[in-house]
Amino acid sequence: MRERGLGFRGGMSEDLCGHGKKARWRKDVWRGVSAFMCAFLLFAVFVVPAASHEKLASEDYNTLKIYGNANEDDTVDMRDVTYIKLVIFGKKPETEFCDANYDGRVSMLDVVQTKLIIVGKEAKLTIVDSADRTVTVKKPVERIVPQPITLYEPIWVLGAQDKVVGVRTEAKEDDYPWLPRIQDIPAIGRRKELDYEKIIELKPDIVIASKKAVEEMEEKLAPAGITVVALQLVEIEKFDPEFKILAKILGKDERAEEFISWRQKHLEMVKERTEGIESKVKVFGEYTDVEWGTGGKGSGLHSVITAAGGYNIAGDEVGYFGIVDPEWVIRENPEVILLVEWTGLTGYYIDSYEGVKQLIENAYNRTGLKETYAVKNGRVYVIDGPGVLTACRNNIAVLYCAKWFYPEQFEDLNPEEIHREYFEEWIGVEYKGVWAYPLIGG
Repeated sequence: MRERGLGFRGGMSEDLCGHGKKARWRKDVWRGVSAFMCAFLLFAVFVVPAASHEKLASEDYNTLKIYGNANEDDTVDMRDVTYIKLVIFGKKPETEFCDANYDGRVSMLDVVQTKLIIVGKEAKLTIVDSADRTVTVKKPVERIVPQPITLYEPIWVLGAQDKVVGVRTEAKEDDYPWLPRIQDIPAIGRRKELDYEKIIELKPDIVIASKKAVEEMEEKLAPAGITVVALQLVEIEKFDPEFKILAKILGKDERAEEFISWRQKHLEMVKERTEGIESKVKVFGEYTDVEWGTGGKGSGLHSVITAAGGYNIAGDEVGYFGIVDPEWVIRENPEVILLVEWTGLTGYYIDSYEGVKQLIENAYNRTGLKETYAVKNGRVYVIDGPGVLTACRNNIAVLYCAKWFYPEQFEDLNPEEIHREYFEEWIGVEYKGVWAYPLIGG
């Protein structure tokens, strides 16, 4: 079974757990305070931060988690320099990322560090990674080993493939054999059988890990002096800030901004055309390698369905992955069934649609699916899992789904042409393969 591009944010966030500057209470503050005031202040201590955390959580996706991003927006720029100065002069409240050089206090040294980050000349960069770990990376980074499959295309899109000194075996053989130069890069083993001795031998400056693997990888590699950073790049909502962190680490900020602009153009177009639709199309997504396996909130599948204007019937039913009961699917009666292909019937070197046609035919005859509106109305679709639902191309998955969900609203849209543009302009290879079925031209 190939690794799925699914991500989730588990556990309490570092904001709630007290990450960063902690409040210091002095006994003399309480001296002489009445019992009533004590109760009031205790109420404020426990209630107000919870409300603040809720607000931060809603804006969390847009915050670039780099120390130096003092105003906590989506970029590090001169506005952050100004903000840090105002904090020093007592004119603005201190934020978590004001401490740009991560030395435990806010000073003019943080102004200097932020200016260096802006021009790409910093000697170190401190970030909060996808696993909510605070990590300091020494710069410049010239040698990297990416572990999660979802990181390969983003690195190639950034034009940083010359920095890659080791790749997973399945990337060379199954998932990304078509990426330029990848066959010349040493293999580091498969997902569950990583060769840590080989990784250490390659002397990377950093290893990029998935959230799930980061603890084990750090345990194995930290003694060798190798920095491990967790980056996922799966969910649409979190892609931009995670991609910017990757670009900042690799010194590819300008390329990242260009790609994000291209990507967001398509996502905004879909959002504009679907946000006024009151009755969203009900969708059941299934991973084809696990019968009745689906994704809820926190998964790449859920992100794509919702960004395309659909309603994921499993959104609140399972977590990032779960198996549902066929009877439940019948009761929910989805209008669209989206089969996310993970068994080798789609991909760059596939030149026939016979496999995906058979997959749809099987769905039409399967108990639990054949009773649904989706099958009765011929609305069963196949989309490539590892290539389209993860990382850089999930915006294209959204285009395919939007066209399938709302053909009248997207009559002029041709996802295939945009997919071709991605391969030719951003990766630099010929466009071919089977990625989605059936195709509907623009």
